Amino acid sequence: MISNDELCNAFAKKKGILQTYELYDLGLSKYEIKNLLQADVLERIMKGYFKLAAKDFTEAELIQRLYPDSVICMDSALFYYGYSDRTPIEWYLAVDKDISKARFNIDYPQIKPYYLEPYLLKLGVENGLFEQLHLKIFSRDRVICDCLFYEMKMDIEIFNKAILNYIKDPQKNISKLMEYAKVRKVEKKVYNKIGTWL
Repeated sequence: MISNDELCNAFAKKKGILQTYELYDLGLSKYEIKNLLQADVLERIMKGYFKLAAKDFTEAELIQRLYPDSVICMDSALFYYGYSDRTPIEWYLAVDKDISKARFNIDYPQIKPYYLEPYLLKLGVENGLFEQLHLKIFSRDRVICDCLFYEMKMDIEIFNKAILNYIKDPQKNISKLMEYAKVRKVEKKVYNKIGTWL
């Protein structure tokens, strides 16, 4: 049986989260893992992912560790940029369309995944500061293009506020907006919804 120190060191090396196979690699059996869960030494974050029960993570830390390839998008990004005053109850994450849907069966934090083609996950990505951590986020211009793309699925009030706040934003970059609009195939919507205000 692995010692407490060895277990703590193993978690520390992996930034506090281990997957089932990594616990097996440490020499733990399924039975021993079950006992550690019952003894409140380990805590299951979601299927196949564990942390030490004594260790608490912020939501941003969990996003960073569980979904390192995701990008903050849609309502979460709109709130971050001040384009929406509604605090999202879920983290809106853009992820690879081929990722396992089971990875988002998690109680905390709540996740709303947007499944995208891999090339779209690289378009207009910046770093945002969330709870003192840098997470990938789509730029303000990219987010507006996504809002235009998903307009029919969005709350109309959130959509309208986002567009108006973007128009007023001195940090907007119209050339980037048009570049992303072309890729997202929303150029016509940009002209119709935003063009008259520019």
